[in-house]
Amino acid sequence: MSFKVYINGTLYDKENAKVSVYDHGLLYGDGVFEGIRVYHGKVFRLKEHIDRLYDSARAIWLEIPLSREEMIRAVEETVKANEKRDGYIRLIVTRGPGTLGLDPRKCEPQVVIIVDDISLYPRELYDNGLEIITAATIRNHPAALNPRIKSLNYLNNILAKIEAIRGGCLEALMLNHKGEVAECTGDNVFVVKHGELRTTPLDAGILEGVTRNAVIELANKAGVPFREMTMTRHDIFTADELFLTGTAAEIIPVVKCDGRPIGAGKPGPVTKRLRELFQELVKG
Repeated sequence: MSFKVYINGTLYDKENAKVSVYDHGLLYGDGVFEGIRVYHGKVFRLKEHIDRLYDSARAIWLEIPLSREEMIRAVEETVKANEKRDGYIRLIVTRGPGTLGLDPRKCEPQVVIIVDDISLYPRELYDNGLEIITAATIRNHPAALNPRIKSLNYLNNILAKIEAIRGGCLEALMLNHKGEVAECTGDNVFVVKHGELRTTPLDAGILEGVTRNAVIELANKAGVPFREMTMTRHDIFTADELFLTGTAAEIIPVVKCDGRPIGAGKPGPVTKRLRELFQELVKG
């Protein structure tokens, strides 16, 4: 069965789903998006994703042509039309087609919903752990383009991803303009030190991840000590455990950074426990 793509209220076969080459989302990366998971036929934390989408849109003065309730229905109906039990949703709102200039006033925003599959990392790395490097490309300065805005302009992340690939890795750690740990190209960062779970605060220049927040909730319920704290590469190199979180990545352990083994050089007990709790959560 061909996947069905939602564009402005109409479902199209994947092969016939098209947008204008004059869309400012294509021309300038002018728009916002969300990546969302479907588990066992249910959309995971859809309200949180929708809230973040509308926050991102508001931050860039983009008027979404649907109410939040209408958007939720559109997502659920697109998932149902694709008969997806487990999969990935890419929800996109572009500025829409307009002129070749930057002026957005002549554009008419459009909504695109894609339901498909995604595999960010090979499955064996979830058991054995991922190796990463630190990218020379820093995270966007929050006074320029705040990383809390999940915009269609991912060039910053892509440049760091290219560095990782050229360095023989699949992921890269990104620092902020102060030289502090921010996040990876597509994931939030967690470390474990002396049994305490730690992650970077929002003002470090990161996206407020939905999976990040879910992991924090799970740690609190499981009695794992937790705090947000500013971190440097020293905290990464000396961590007992390191793992990444994201909608596409879920929870994946990191066992080496810049050639240095993390802890024992294998996924640690806190990481494994949180992965188990997360799998139980999404099954529910």
